[in-house]
Amino acid sequence: MRAVRMTAPGVLEQVEVATPTAGPGEVLLRVGAVGACHSDLHILDAPAGTFPTPITLGHEIAGTVDQVGAGVTGWSAGDRAAVYGIIGCGRCRACLRGLENQCRVVPVGGVGLSRDGGLADQVAVPASRLLRIGDMDLTQAAPLTDAGLTPYHAIELARPKLRPGTTCVVIGIGGLGHMAVQILVATTAVRIIAVDTSVAALDLASRMGAHEVVQAGPDSVDKIRALVGPPPDGADVVLDFVGADPTLTTARQVVATGGRLLLVGLAGGTLPVRPVADEPPTVPLETSVEVPFWGTRAELQEVIALARLGQLHADVQAFPLDQAPEAYELLRRGEIHGRAVIVP
Repeated sequence: MRAVRMTAPGVLEQVEVATPTAGPGEVLLRVGAVGACHSDLHILDAPAGTFPTPITLGHEIAGTVDQVGAGVTGWSAGDRAAVYGIIGCGRCRACLRGLENQCRVVPVGGVGLSRDGGLADQVAVPASRLLRIGDMDLTQAAPLTDAGLTPYHAIELARPKLRPGTTCVVIGIGGLGHMAVQILVATTAVRIIAVDTSVAALDLASRMGAHEVVQAGPDSVDKIRALVGPPPDGADVVLDFVGADPTLTTARQVVATGGRLLLVGLAGGTLPVRPVADEPPTVPLETSVEVPFWGTRAELQEVIALARLGQLHADVQAFPLDQAPEAYELLRRGEIHGRAVIVP
């Protein structure tokens, strides 16, 4: 079968590989769609030995069951499903509470990270990773598993601060950010301020329900402050889906005293945190900083429910499997708006 694999650090190519089989407790899924994520670029760019090679990338997967392995119940050939990509140990305190994204035993990994993923005609995954999607379009279902789940999880963490009448600033209206705007619209009554360098991305944010948009630049903080007021007031919650030094600087300078910063993007920036009494602190007093990671299976079930109700829709740019390397180059150059989805 065809597969797009990282054959060496930084090298992504389409190759022919043997079709996998469903082992005990697994299903063989015929892949219908796979989201292309910035995390895949971080995997490609990671030092040798960080991730296994060769490996088939792709952790945002939706498809149709082809085969069930020994011991699998509740799934049959023809069933349509989305894949929850995280695979924890299943035994630690976090996993036993359903927080596999906080597993205390298994390092960050899962489908498309530490074992072969979905950029292929077929993929074998543990049956426990599947969630039903009904008749949902597979190109819509695939992005839900990360581009939908990750912002949903971040918003859940900030839920106590997202009271009616509060303000949330969303920085970076890309694959995750445009989903975050919709989730906020569907599940809260907050004012949403979207921030991005791209006019097209801001137009997308407006269409998705953002109340205000601000083009990122040297005067971003002043523009946002004009909307949220001067310190110690400000944004109750800031969701940074970029994570670069400029966006982190904006985030900490517009959040309110007692607010919440959620750093979702992995662009490698640094957030200074220095408690001081004789000068303005780097982060306002009583402000919480969190680094969310993916989400839980229960949260993915809720994300799928939102989508099936018509309240969450990925803005998708589709590519055939043989154009996956080109899609990732467009993603790297910032030329994908919404979510790139690979369709084998």
